[in-house]
Amino acid sequence: MKFRNFKMVSYVVYGRGSFNQLDEILAPQRKGDFPMIFLVDHFFENKPLVNRIPLLASDKIIFADTSHEPKTKQVDALASQLKQEFGSISGIIGIGGGSVMDLAKAVSLMMNNPGSSADYQGWDLVKFPGVYKAGIPTLSGTGAEVSRTTVLTGPTRKLGMNSDFTPFDQIVLDPELAANVPPNQRFYTGMDCYIHCIESLTGTFLNEFSKSYGEKALNLCQEVFLGDGPWGPEHDDKLMMASYAGGMSIAYSQVGVAHAVSYGLGYLLGTKHGVGNCIVFDQLGEYYPEGVREFKQMVEKNRIEIPQHITRGLTDDQFETMINVSLGMKPLWENALGPDWEKKITREKLRALYEKL
Repeated sequence: MKFRNFKMVSYVVYGRGSFNQLDEILAPQRKGDFPMIFLVDHFFENKPLVNRIPLLASDKIIFADTSHEPKTKQVDALASQLKQEFGSISGIIGIGGGSVMDLAKAVSLMMNNPGSSADYQGWDLVKFPGVYKAGIPTLSGTGAEVSRTTVLTGPTRKLGMNSDFTPFDQIVLDPELAANVPPNQRFYTGMDCYIHCIESLTGTFLNEFSKSYGEKALNLCQEVFLGDGPWGPEHDDKLMMASYAGGMSIAYSQVGVAHAVSYGLGYLLGTKHGVGNCIVFDQLGEYYPEGVREFKQMVEKNRIEIPQHITRGLTDDQFETMINVSLGMKPLWENALGPDWEKKITREKLRALYEKL
């Protein structure tokens, strides 16, 4: 067996108020007059957080439209814009949820790699390191702040740029930034983390590295979403660390059926990742009986309505498109079902599952 030498995030700052150290954190990374680019979720436009960003003379804030999942054409357009405007930059700082984390990682890579980001959708296709990149999550759950992938919807597929050049150089984990997230959004991103853990802990790729992080993240999710009392700061603290540990749990492992199927929904229907995972996981009792049972308890306790019947009325061609995208996620299926997974998940079985969603 050949062991992977994975690249992790080089530097991590954690703690309430740690965002206030951003100027000091970035100072050593600045290269002459080349700017730092702050890629910020458009949710924060005209909000107080923007005034706390430590801008220097040539720095720029770009508000990222996160109405839809990140697309390769969006990444390519941002990278092209920055090259035309500045030639080179000192780095890119992503501030927002998982979509902004993925955009920041992808744009960083495309500043130093030729062609389109669609050329690098897959495993270990990126040739050169990107520019310096830092991630500052304002939502907890996706694990995008720590993962070696950046999930993008391209012309023919929804697939990550999975490489050792993808992880951030620096992350700032400040739970204060996750306060006041709407309960529905908080639940869906939190469930992304919970589902990461279930898929990792029950997968055929499981090992003690993944298990140690996955079990801790799972426990934190259970405390947050099944505990008593109103939501408070301690919940934000726990969920931010669950997101980090959940992302780490798949560094040496993989996700599984829910993610493989939800990628099809995301590609065809534009379903947001966290929501898509919940829609799919709700129907996966055959694969994850205990996890789905607990998930349904969390849904009920937190008074969440999982969308239903989103695939009703789709054409045969549309179902085929989703099936093709899903079956393209080979490592996910292998982790979930083993090396002979193709005998266990036929196109007909996958079609029947999509029809339930």
